[in-house]
Amino acid sequence: MQDPDIDIDNIFLVLFFIVLLIISALVFLFVVFNQRKNELIQQKLKEALTHQQKVHELQLNALRSQMNPHFIHNSLNAIQYYIQMNDVETSEKYLSKFSKLMRLFFEYSRRKVISISDEIKLLNNYLEIEKLRFEDKLNYQITIDPLLDIDDEHLPVMILQPIVENAINHGIFHKSTKGTVHIIFKKIKQGFRISIVDDGIGINKARQLEQALLKPHRSHSSIVIEDRLQLLKESKIFDISYRIQDLSEIGKTGTKVVLDFNLNL
Repeated sequence: MQDPDIDIDNIFLVLFFIVLLIISALVFLFVVFNQRKNELIQQKLKEALTHQQKVHELQLNALRSQMNPHFIHNSLNAIQYYIQMNDVETSEKYLSKFSKLMRLFFEYSRRKVISISDEIKLLNNYLEIEKLRFEDKLNYQITIDPLLDIDDEHLPVMILQPIVENAINHGIFHKSTKGTVHIIFKKIKQGFRISIVDDGIGINKARQLEQALLKPHRSHSSIVIEDRLQLLKESKIFDISYRIQDLSEIGKTGTKVVLDFNLNL
């Protein structure tokens, strides 16, 4: 006759394996479910990020396009001045420089980024036209750090020109004597730094003057440039820090704008 204790042991052993199998199956299903859930979450996050990047790109294109007519308008105003003055020689010189500048401008405006060397070429042409417009009232200087590879490093198109334009139109324009814009390209540990320094009346006095004349405190180009920098940072295209300082705070005159391009994204 079979020992009943052995039957009970066998039953408990079978039940143990059944329970173990059920637990293993539940753990397996839980792992598979979680993995699938994580994959779906990651896919949705990726789709959301892609969508956000497209939105940022459209916004950046829109902001960049707002600079185009503004940039051309200012240059045409200068040409008109010499035509009205019947200064044929200067008008021809101005038109020649303007034509070269426009070729560069339209060539670069189709790109999202350009090399520092191309940006310098554009700024040189732009500042030469501004020198003609301001006659003997404007000087400019561009300093390049020999450690910086200006052909290899890149920056967004039309990011510096409106800042330089503000330095001239809101700083030096209101100065009674000759003014200078100094643009400095410097290699730094995490990337490169661009400083735009003018010896004009300073941003604080410029704002007070514009307020007295019932003009907006911030120019359209200033708003656009700040919006573009913020979008570039949010979209992870560029990590750019931007700061502006009235040099009267350190006993000087003028305004200093500094942009740090962090390349360690």
